[in-house]
Amino acid sequence: MENFTPYSALAGGGLIGLSVSLLLLYNGRMAGISGMMNGLFSAPKKEKIWRGLFLCGLILGAFIFQYFTNGSLQLRQGYPVLLIIFGGFLVGFGTRMGSGCTSGHGICGVANFSIRSITATITFMLSGMLTVFILKQLLGAA
Repeated sequence: MENFTPYSALAGGGLIGLSVSLLLLYNGRMAGISGMMNGLFSAPKKEKIWRGLFLCGLILGAFIFQYFTNGSLQLRQGYPVLLIIFGGFLVGFGTRMGSGCTSGHGICGVANFSIRSITATITFMLSGMLTVFILKQLLGAA
């Protein structure tokens, strides 16, 4: 956490909250990313347009952030490709098994006081903390 700045975190959280609120207000939809991705392949054309634009906005937002922070975030390099593929498979499997992704449960579900989403978010957070502890403290990974 050498580069943690509460101001950028607060601004990012505010922008996420604003985008989720605007999507719900104007489109009547929850901003779960896995649901949006799934809809890109199975929804009618009218639905695909807003889903695609929202997802493109996520990617564009990362590029804009990098531009205005002079590329201060560097991607980690050197991970084995098979490990990345396996990790992606596990994320997709967990998303289906958990009836949604971390963004859907953690942002929208918790805001709606969904017991299922609150339970899922607590599980995500505890799993993440346990993984970091095992990797850093027990296995000595950087």
